[in-house]
Amino acid sequence: MTRVHFIGIGGSGLSAIARLLKESGYVVTGSDRALSSFALDLQSEGVNVYVGHHPRNVSGADIVIRSSAIPDDNPEVIAATQKGIPVYKRADFLGRLMADQTGIAVAGTHGKTTTTAMIAWTLYAMNRDPSFIVGGTLSNMGVNARAGKGNHFIIEADEYDRMFLGLKPQIAVVTNLEHDHPDCYPTFEDMFSAFQSFVDLLPADGSLIVSAEDDGAVSLLSYARHKGLNVVSYSMQAEMTINSPQWMQARKPVPNLRGGYDFSAMTNVGDSVNSVKVSLQVPGEHNVRNAMATLSVIATLGLPLQEAADALGEFTGTGRRFEIRGEVKGVTVIDDYAHHPTEIRATLAGAKARYPGRRIWAVWQPHTYSRTQALFFEFSRAFEDADEVLVTEVYASREAKQDFSSAEVVSAMPHPSARYSGSIQDTTEYLLKNLRSGDVLIVLSAGDADQISAEVLRRF
Repeated sequence: MTRVHFIGIGGSGLSAIARLLKESGYVVTGSDRALSSFALDLQSEGVNVYVGHHPRNVSGADIVIRSSAIPDDNPEVIAATQKGIPVYKRADFLGRLMADQTGIAVAGTHGKTTTTAMIAWTLYAMNRDPSFIVGGTLSNMGVNARAGKGNHFIIEADEYDRMFLGLKPQIAVVTNLEHDHPDCYPTFEDMFSAFQSFVDLLPADGSLIVSAEDDGAVSLLSYARHKGLNVVSYSMQAEMTINSPQWMQARKPVPNLRGGYDFSAMTNVGDSVNSVKVSLQVPGEHNVRNAMATLSVIATLGLPLQEAADALGEFTGTGRRFEIRGEVKGVTVIDDYAHHPTEIRATLAGAKARYPGRRIWAVWQPHTYSRTQALFFEFSRAFEDADEVLVTEVYASREAKQDFSSAEVVSAMPHPSARYSGSIQDTTEYLLKNLRSGDVLIVLSAGDADQISAEVLRRF
């Protein structure tokens, strides 16, 4: 039986592949510097996860897969190479998992995790038994990956380190395209070129589905049409899709009592124009758009739209995407993964719509120096829907510490109540002294600031 060893198994990407391979009958082991929640979940299901990296961990492995964050001089990488064990990155391995299945790859600067999860859940609820890999845990199912018996394989197409260029999709979704990951793509043109290469992965009979409300995505649509690919655009504004040969439109979205939006979805994909009713419980207009992308996939596959719409109504979200952690003393505490200005604006707008009249606290932990500096102005203008804003120090992630402080972004903010709060501990203490009943606390972080949510709930 083939044994696959994962270096950096605790990350969302590698843990998902590990889960899928284990369910497919492989022997799976892994290692990481610490036990993340993903790693603990795998451990509880019988996967041997080593804490720390050591050459002996790869002994007996047939294949080694490493995270993008694992360098060439990692002792396990060196040991595997010396033993002649093939070492792959995610990008080198994922394509083979999708072979002989209908691959559905979801890319975009924002929204790809939730959209991938929506598609996976919808096909699962429609009894299509799909395989999937998502960059977050599906709240409905409690997992971030699954090896199904059906012929659909849904995957979150991560653009970082050009991982998505190793995929084999039949259908590609691009939710939007803005500049991000400046450590990987110095300019927007570099990033756009990578997305063009992603579109090039589609076969001649493949389909590209894009948001008609995003200029970058629309440029990709034009590129795909010149290549002769089937294209579908989706939008909340009918006039933006009406000139597209195939379209999906959200009509009259209105807030509902479930915390989401009700709307009609109309499309001409297929033999005639169809319209279905949708009632979401996940908040924000951005999730209406994510649902439209999902329905566009379902329509392209030729599956029943109303059945899909009903499944979307049962979708409860993914981990750290507007995840309500709890309520204590009248304070609602929410974690969100938003780490780009557009994501922050969408999350806060969703919170304002869901909790009208309540005071909204936004705690932002900037993620990487390169992103914070490259999008400095955009970040400084992203918090208008929050009543109170706290900004922690930068989470360096894969970058070395720099002589730059997020206090500089705060000084450029026109927001009347924005302050630099420093460390996680100092931020927590400030919140504990100033939160009051009726407040909504949203922690915006792709790093470790979710500790703030947990500590506020514990100490309150």
